[in-house]
Amino acid sequence: MSTFAAVFAPNGKTWRGSEVDLGDVDAIDDVTDLMLDFATEWATDLTLLLVEADDEWFAVVRVDESGTDPKVYLSDGRVVHDHPLAEVLSEAGGLGAPQPAESAGARPDPRPDGDGDLLTDLGVTEDELASLSVGGGVLPSDVLAVVAERSGFADLLDSMRL
Repeated sequence: MSTFAAVFAPNGKTWRGSEVDLGDVDAIDDVTDLMLDFATEWATDLTLLLVEADDEWFAVVRVDESGTDPKVYLSDGRVVHDHPLAEVLSEAGGLGAPQPAESAGARPDPRPDGDGDLLTDLGVTEDELASLSVGGGVLPSDVLAVVAERSGFADLLDSMRL
C-alpha cells in the first residue's frame, strides 16, 4: 500500500514542508505530536498534514498550536475499516462511516467525513472540499494539489512528489 504524507506550515508569505513517514503512528496523539514538533521547529502556529493513499482516499489534518485537538477531514470515512492510518486519524473526532455490506458491484461513491471547514481560511470551502472528494474521475492527489494551490504551497508539494 503506497501512502504519501507531508507536513506543511506557513512561514510568512511562503510555506515550509517536509515529507513524513507515518508507518509507526499508533494513535492520533502521535500524529499531533509530530505536527506540533514541526510547528515548534518552524516557529509557526499552524501545521497541515496531507495524506494520500493508493489513489483511493486522502486526508487533511490541521493542528493549531493553541493546543486544541486536531481537525481531520477524510475523503471517504469508510476507509477507517480498511486502512490502519485512516483508523488512527479517525480518533480525532470519531470519524468513519459504517462499513458497507459486501457486494459484488463496484464500491459506492465516497462518503466524506470530518471537519470540512478546516481549510476555509486558506481558500477551500467545505462545499468545495466535499465536491472534490466525491467528484468522479478526480484523484486524491489532484484534490491535494488544489488544496496546496489555494493555500499557497503548490510548488512545494509538486517538488516533493517528483
